[in-house]
Amino acid sequence: MPSPQRSLAVVAAALALAPAMARASFLSGDALDTMANVISWVVIIFVPLGAIALFWLVHVMPEKIAEKRHHPQQDSIKVLCLLSLVFGGLLWPLAWLWAYTKPIGYRLAYGTEKHEDYFLHMAERADRGELDEVQLEHFREEFAAMAAAGPVPEKLRGVKEILASARPAVKSPPAAATSGGAA
Repeated sequence: MPSPQRSLAVVAAALALAPAMARASFLSGDALDTMANVISWVVIIFVPLGAIALFWLVHVMPEKIAEKRHHPQQDSIKVLCLLSLVFGGLLWPLAWLWAYTKPIGYRLAYGTEKHEDYFLHMAERADRGELDEVQLEHFREEFAAMAAAGPVPEKLRGVKEILASARPAVKSPPAAATSGGAA
């Protein structure tokens, strides 16, 4: 006489081994065809556009890095990035390395390791009074070193006058000191 536990185990095993109805999708019929069409159009249109955008974003990264670091040859790096787009990315590693390196001998030839845009940006900040005393003095020394190495580029002719009239930023006292202490 079979025990109830044994018969229960046999029934459970039979149910586990019995073939069940399998479905490949939660959709069926026309809904499945419609969803397949939508997915195929997304893949045909948006995936290539996304791949092109990603390819472009990766290839302009050296240009952005050079601008952020005020690389003196950032215009050449920009051209190399554009050429890399044309040549399928073969030149991209060179642009990436170039953006992270300091040019050898550039400081000796031009007196600086910064792009002209750096000096224009810092001169604007000095003119607005945004530089503190240490920053302003450092900027004056950088500009003087560049001017001593050779002629100042045309774009930077007015920087010397701006630096002559620039005053360091005045630090405002803490809020507690300005209230007078009386409440």
